[in-house]
Amino acid sequence: MDDILVAKNVSKTYGDYTALSNISLEIPKNCIYGLLGPNGAGKTTFIRIINQITYQDTGEILFDGEPLAPEHISHIGYLPEERGLYKSMKVGEQALYLAQLKGLSRSEAKKRLKYWFDRLDIGDWWNKKIQELSKGMAQKIQFIVTVLHEPKLLIFDEPFSGFDPINANIIKDEILQLKEKGTSIIFSTHRMESVEELCEYIALIHKSEKILDGRLSNIKKAYKNNIFDVGLQVQKDAEAFMKMVEAEFKILSSHFDAGENQLDFKVQLPSDQTAEVLAKLSKNGNVNRFEETIPSANDIFIQTVNNKDNDR
Repeated sequence: MDDILVAKNVSKTYGDYTALSNISLEIPKNCIYGLLGPNGAGKTTFIRIINQITYQDTGEILFDGEPLAPEHISHIGYLPEERGLYKSMKVGEQALYLAQLKGLSRSEAKKRLKYWFDRLDIGDWWNKKIQELSKGMAQKIQFIVTVLHEPKLLIFDEPFSGFDPINANIIKDEILQLKEKGTSIIFSTHRMESVEELCEYIALIHKSEKILDGRLSNIKKAYKNNIFDVGLQVQKDAEAFMKMVEAEFKILSSHFDAGENQLDFKVQLPSDQTAEVLAKLSKNGNVNRFEETIPSANDIFIQTVNNKDNDR
């Protein structure tokens, strides 16, 4: 079985409100899968269904090839956006308690907690109360108790919330290490730069419907629009050359540095004229940059959501 989780035509309503409408997803094993969408799109409802906090009205979910069932909870780790630690309990006491809820013996839990506390350099927090910790410090504890039982599937909902850049990078590296060890990960975030760094696959949910999914690299290729960043050290009259280019092609922006005699511009080209344009540019100066602009995950997110809204 190549997929850790398969959703087939999953729908969920609350009264007159539709939270999910006929959602189908295939989440491959051993990958980081970005679950994206604006606030209120339905992402949290889908995550809650996977965790069996709530249940779908229609449709089916398979976990590792089997219909999702209560026994699968022990194979899932969930880090929610809203954290759930008991503020008055000591860190070590609480971590042990949560680890045992996940099925670990007390001795095994202590062993694994020591590994993680040493790894994240927080061994001296053991006897602190959660209320004594900063938000970022408490986040580290929450992260540890989420991954401690070594589940097949991890679900991270805004895992970097509350972290400074240094600690966010530490947790990002840990997530990548977990993936390398074979864990499958669902990653829900609004931070598109994190999607670019971490996710191999994405699904975009908007207003309860899936509007896009697939391998991120393939999606980015599909959204290419033949826009090129061009840098040219002009040998002749830059103004006359730019007029010639504007008469033939769609120029999106341009800038000329007279001191360096450097012309930089963005141009949208017909797909079959790239070589022709490059040859023409080379005749008029030294081409020091000719790069196709690949849309970012953020560009795709905004474009797809806006297009969907305009179609309604």
